[in-house]
Amino acid sequence: MPTESRSSEQAPITFAGELLAIEDTTLVRLPEDASEQLPSRGQVAVHASIGGHDFETVVEPDGRRGHWIRVDETLRRAARVGPGDTAELTLEVVPEWPEPDVPEDLAAALAEAPPRIREVWQDITPMARWEWVRWVQATSSPETRQRRVEVSISKMDGGKRRPCCFDLASCTDPDLARSGKLRDPS
Repeated sequence: MPTESRSSEQAPITFAGELLAIEDTTLVRLPEDASEQLPSRGQVAVHASIGGHDFETVVEPDGRRGHWIRVDETLRRAARVGPGDTAELTLEVVPEWPEPDVPEDLAAALAEAPPRIREVWQDITPMARWEWVRWVQATSSPETRQRRVEVSISKMDGGKRRPCCFDLASCTDPDLARSGKLRDPS
Protein backbone atom coordinates (compact mmCIF):
# COMPACT_ATOMS: atom_id res chain seq x y z
CA MET A 1 0.00 0.00 0.00
CA PRO A 2 1.56 3.37 -0.95
CA THR A 3 2.32 5.84 1.82
CA GLU A 4 0.95 9.34 1.74
CA SER A 5 3.40 11.73 0.13
CA ARG A 6 4.69 14.81 1.88
CA SER A 7 3.32 16.97 -0.97
CA SER A 8 -0.25 16.22 0.21
CA GLU A 9 0.49 17.71 3.63
CA GLN A 10 0.13 21.39 4.42
CA ALA A 11 3.14 23.43 3.36
CA PRO A 12 5.30 24.94 6.11
CA ILE A 13 4.34 28.46 7.20
CA THR A 14 7.32 30.82 7.34
CA PHE A 15 7.26 34.38 8.65
CA ALA A 16 9.21 37.02 10.55
CA GLY A 17 7.74 37.89 13.92
CA GLU A 18 8.58 40.35 16.66
CA LEU A 19 9.00 38.99 20.17
CA LEU A 20 6.66 40.81 22.53
CA ALA A 21 6.36 40.88 26.32
CA ILE A 22 3.11 40.74 28.25
CA GLU A 23 3.89 40.71 31.96
CA ASP A 24 6.60 38.02 32.38
CA THR A 25 5.66 36.15 29.19
CA THR A 26 7.50 36.48 25.89
CA LEU A 27 5.52 35.59 22.80
CA VAL A 28 5.24 36.06 19.05
CA ARG A 29 1.95 37.01 17.44
CA LEU A 30 1.53 35.40 14.05
CA PRO A 31 1.00 37.82 11.18
CA GLU A 32 -2.55 37.63 9.80
CA ASP A 33 -1.51 35.83 6.60
CA ALA A 34 0.40 33.18 8.60
CA SER A 35 -2.49 32.66 11.02
CA GLU A 36 -4.95 32.29 8.13
CA GLN A 37 -2.92 29.32 6.84
CA LEU A 38 -3.56 27.32 10.01
CA PRO A 39 -6.38 24.76 9.87
CA SER A 40 -8.22 26.09 12.94
CA ARG A 41 -9.05 29.36 14.73
CA GLY A 42 -8.35 27.44 17.95
CA GLN A 43 -5.21 25.67 19.14
CA VAL A 44 -3.02 23.97 16.54
CA ALA A 45 -0.18 21.51 17.23
CA VAL A 46 2.97 22.38 15.32
CA HIS A 47 6.61 21.54 14.88
CA ALA A 48 8.23 24.96 14.95
CA SER A 49 11.58 26.59 14.43
CA ILE A 50 12.73 29.98 15.67
CA GLY A 51 16.11 31.26 14.58
CA GLY A 52 17.00 27.72 13.47
CA HIS A 53 16.09 26.08 16.80
CA ASP A 54 13.39 23.40 16.56
CA PHE A 55 10.66 22.80 19.15
CA GLU A 56 7.20 21.27 19.49
CA THR A 57 4.36 23.45 20.69
CA VAL A 58 0.72 24.30 20.41
CA VAL A 59 -0.10 27.62 18.75
CA GLU A 60 -2.64 29.46 20.87
CA PRO A 61 -5.63 31.50 19.65
CA ASP A 62 -5.60 35.22 20.40
CA GLY A 63 -9.37 35.75 20.48
CA ARG A 64 -9.18 37.98 17.39
CA ARG A 65 -9.12 35.22 14.72
CA GLY A 66 -5.32 35.11 15.02
CA HIS A 67 -2.70 33.11 16.93
CA TRP A 68 0.39 33.46 19.10
CA ILE A 69 3.29 31.31 20.33
CA ARG A 70 4.90 31.40 23.77
CA VAL A 71 8.73 31.64 23.62
CA ASP A 72 10.13 30.40 26.93
CA GLU A 73 13.48 31.39 28.42
CA THR A 74 15.31 28.26 27.24
CA LEU A 75 14.20 28.83 23.66
CA ARG A 76 15.00 32.56 23.81
CA ARG A 77 18.54 31.77 24.99
CA ALA A 78 19.07 29.11 22.31
CA ALA A 79 17.83 31.42 19.55
CA ARG A 80 19.52 34.45 21.14
CA VAL A 81 16.38 36.57 20.95
CA GLY A 82 14.31 38.58 23.38
CA PRO A 83 11.44 41.08 23.51
CA GLY A 84 11.82 43.67 20.77
CA ASP A 85 13.81 41.35 18.49
CA THR A 86 12.47 39.99 15.22
CA ALA A 87 12.98 36.31 14.51
CA GLU A 88 12.37 34.01 11.57
CA LEU A 89 9.82 31.30 12.39
CA THR A 90 8.64 28.24 10.54
CA LEU A 91 5.58 26.24 11.56
CA GLU A 92 4.58 22.82 10.32
CA VAL A 93 1.17 21.55 11.41
CA VAL A 94 1.52 18.07 12.87
CA PRO A 95 -1.17 15.41 13.15
CA GLU A 96 0.03 14.15 16.54
CA TRP A 97 -0.53 16.48 19.47
CA PRO A 98 2.09 16.66 22.21
CA GLU A 99 0.95 15.85 25.73
CA PRO A 100 -0.05 18.93 27.72
CA ASP A 101 1.60 19.87 30.99
CA VAL A 102 -1.15 18.89 33.40
CA PRO A 103 -1.37 21.38 36.29
CA GLU A 104 -0.79 19.99 39.77
CA ASP A 105 -4.36 20.46 40.97
CA LEU A 106 -5.88 18.60 38.01
CA ALA A 107 -3.17 15.91 38.13
CA ALA A 108 -3.84 15.36 41.86
CA ALA A 109 -7.58 15.10 41.28
CA LEU A 110 -7.03 12.59 38.48
CA ALA A 111 -4.64 10.55 40.64
CA GLU A 112 -7.25 10.39 43.43
CA ALA A 113 -10.15 9.65 41.05
CA PRO A 114 -11.62 6.18 40.61
CA PRO A 115 -9.94 4.03 37.94
CA ARG A 116 -12.81 4.55 35.45
CA ILE A 117 -12.09 8.31 35.36
CA ARG A 118 -8.35 7.76 34.90
CA GLU A 119 -9.25 5.37 32.06
CA VAL A 120 -11.31 8.11 30.36
CA TRP A 121 -8.35 10.50 30.74
CA GLN A 122 -5.98 7.98 29.17
CA ASP A 123 -8.45 7.09 26.41
CA ILE A 124 -9.12 10.63 25.19
CA THR A 125 -6.81 12.24 22.67
CA PRO A 126 -3.97 14.57 23.64
CA MET A 127 -5.95 17.35 21.94
CA ALA A 128 -8.89 16.68 24.27
CA ARG A 129 -6.52 16.66 27.27
CA TRP A 130 -5.24 20.09 26.11
CA GLU A 131 -8.84 21.34 26.12
CA TRP A 132 -9.44 20.14 29.69
CA VAL A 133 -6.18 21.80 30.81
CA ARG A 134 -7.06 25.06 29.02
CA TRP A 135 -10.52 25.12 30.58
CA VAL A 136 -9.21 24.54 34.11
CA GLN A 137 -6.51 27.19 33.70
CA ALA A 138 -8.75 29.80 32.04
CA THR A 139 -9.50 31.62 35.28
CA SER A 140 -7.52 33.68 37.75
CA SER A 141 -9.95 32.92 40.59
CA PRO A 142 -8.70 30.08 42.85
CA GLU A 143 -12.30 29.21 43.78
CA THR A 144 -13.41 28.99 40.15
CA ARG A 145 -10.34 26.98 39.24
CA GLN A 146 -11.01 24.48 42.07
CA ARG A 147 -14.60 24.19 40.93
CA ARG A 148 -13.44 23.53 37.36
CA VAL A 149 -11.15 20.73 38.55
CA GLU A 150 -14.10 19.18 40.42
CA VAL A 151 -16.42 19.62 37.42
CA SER A 152 -13.80 18.08 35.11
CA ILE A 153 -13.67 14.93 37.23
CA SER A 154 -17.47 14.83 37.47
CA LYS A 155 -17.93 15.27 33.71
CA MET A 156 -15.38 12.57 32.92
CA ASP A 157 -17.17 10.33 35.43
CA GLY A 158 -20.32 10.95 33.40
CA GLY A 159 -18.51 9.96 30.19
CA LYS A 160 -17.75 13.44 28.84
CA ARG A 161 -14.57 13.44 26.79
CA ARG A 162 -14.23 17.21 26.36
CA PRO A 163 -15.18 20.27 28.38
CA CYS A 164 -18.01 22.34 27.00
CA CYS A 165 -19.14 25.90 27.09
CA PHE A 166 -15.99 27.83 26.29
CA ASP A 167 -14.88 29.45 23.06
CA LEU A 168 -11.96 27.42 21.69
CA ALA A 169 -10.85 30.44 19.63
CA SER A 170 -10.53 32.74 22.65
CA CYS A 171 -7.30 33.45 24.49
CA THR A 172 -7.73 31.57 27.77
CA ASP A 173 -4.52 32.44 29.62
CA PRO A 174 -5.78 34.64 32.50
CA ASP A 175 -2.38 36.33 32.83
CA LEU A 176 -2.34 37.35 29.16
CA ALA A 177 -5.98 37.84 28.22
CA ARG A 178 -8.76 40.26 28.90
CA SER A 179 -12.30 39.29 27.88
CA GLY A 180 -10.98 36.34 25.88
CA LYS A 181 -8.57 38.45 23.84
CA LEU A 182 -4.77 38.52 24.03
CA ARG A 183 -3.75 41.80 25.68
CA ASP A 184 -1.43 44.26 24.01
CA PRO A 185 2.25 44.13 25.04
CA SER A 186 3.34 46.02 28.15
